[in-house]
Amino acid sequence: MIRLHLHLLSDSTGETLENIAKAGLAQFDGVETIKHFWPMVRSEGHLDRVLMEIAQRPGLVIYTLVNSDVRRKLETRCLALGLPSVAALDPVIEALSRLLGQEAKARPGRQHALDAAYFARVDAIQYTIAHDDGVAPEDWEEADIVLAGVSRSSKTPTSIYLANRGYKVANIPLVVESPPPPSLYTLRHPLVVGLTTSPDRLIQIRRNRLLSLNQAPETAYVDQEMVTAELAFARRIFSDHGWPVIDVTRRSIEETAAAIINLVNERNSEINPE
Repeated sequence: MIRLHLHLLSDSTGETLENIAKAGLAQFDGVETIKHFWPMVRSEGHLDRVLMEIAQRPGLVIYTLVNSDVRRKLETRCLALGLPSVAALDPVIEALSRLLGQEAKARPGRQHALDAAYFARVDAIQYTIAHDDGVAPEDWEEADIVLAGVSRSSKTPTSIYLANRGYKVANIPLVVESPPPPSLYTLRHPLVVGLTTSPDRLIQIRRNRLLSLNQAPETAYVDQEMVTAELAFARRIFSDHGWPVIDVTRRSIEETAAAIINLVNERNSEINPE
């Protein structure tokens, strides 16, 4: 196991750096990462205090700084300490500058401005949380996406991920003994997507869930025949209503969400062709 100190230094919230670091680290195994977050670094005095901490825990420094003096001091100090440093957004900004024929605006946190898209995302998150697990069916028509599937088929985490991308999502459990309300089958605005998985994978997830709740791990909830029948019940509903279906057995939440977004984009292009 390799142990790595990772210093994420930003003149804004550091959210961009965190996402970049997460994506990069996902490509490596056997790494124990200790992340140090240094947000809102906008003065040389603040940077001096941060550098003292970095010197005590040397590692990789990834930064987004637009102030040239602060940036230069960080680069000079990292060089003196023998620490690798990476300006995370430089290649993208430089390429855009060349392509657009414009100089980049040196504004800290510019990408996080409270614009209409930001408030739309907040609205989507609030809607999605309020419409989890079949709640408030009278509002489902307002959704952008409706996810349907049996219990523990990744509906809730996928919904929250999509909400963070700005989509209003309702998710609905499909239960043999308690069918969903008829309004589900008459929705017009939202794209309804069915989520399915393999019986073995579903049983494993459900059994782990029961164990985490200190409940008996052997119930009808994880019975092979019952689970297979549940999945068949859901597949019949998907097929009867012509809903697109995504098998989440070997997909991460991010991959499932990406596939759903592609379906939304395809549907929108059919409705509104250029």
